[in-house]
Amino acid sequence: MTARKQSKSSTIYQLKITLKDIRPPIWRRIQVRSDATLAQLHWAIQISMGWTNSHLHSFNIQDTEYGVPMPEFDFDDMEVRDERTVKLSKVIPKEKFKFSYLYDFGDSWEHEILVEKVLEFDPTFDYPNCITGKRACPPEDCGGVWGYRNFLEVIQDPDHPEHEEMLEWVGGFFDPEDPDLEDVNPRLKMIPK
Repeated sequence: MTARKQSKSSTIYQLKITLKDIRPPIWRRIQVRSDATLAQLHWAIQISMGWTNSHLHSFNIQDTEYGVPMPEFDFDDMEVRDERTVKLSKVIPKEKFKFSYLYDFGDSWEHEILVEKVLEFDPTFDYPNCITGKRACPPEDCGGVWGYRNFLEVIQDPDHPEHEEMLEWVGGFFDPEDPDLEDVNPRLKMIPK
């Protein structure tokens, strides 16, 4: 059965993904199929936000943790359901439903995911799809919300003693207002279905 045939019975979730505790907000609006797994949503978040999948992550949905189980680490107190086996349609009950996604357990980038709309499947679109977004994703390993605020202060002050070093660390340039969405949708198409 082809992906297109499977999709015809699928609905589409329009999700707004907002990075918590940062003002002005950093967010992305994406559309994903209801038959996508949480693992596929993880990749859609990584790509659309601009993260590099360099750290662990988890979803918290109605007090249940989902992620990639790691029995080799023997975290007895952490019950994590396998995100690769859970379809969005099984954990998203309706529009306006919210859940969270945590990326990088050290920097603790918490995202709120809001189900804005449940839409009919449109066969002319290839899902997932990023519709829009605001502001740039923070650089990986900048130290979480507090570290990101400090990073912005440093790169915006040419007289700061760490200005040049911080710009070099981030690749020479960083525009916090530019969400850099140009290549997001082509990359989203590479997520295995």
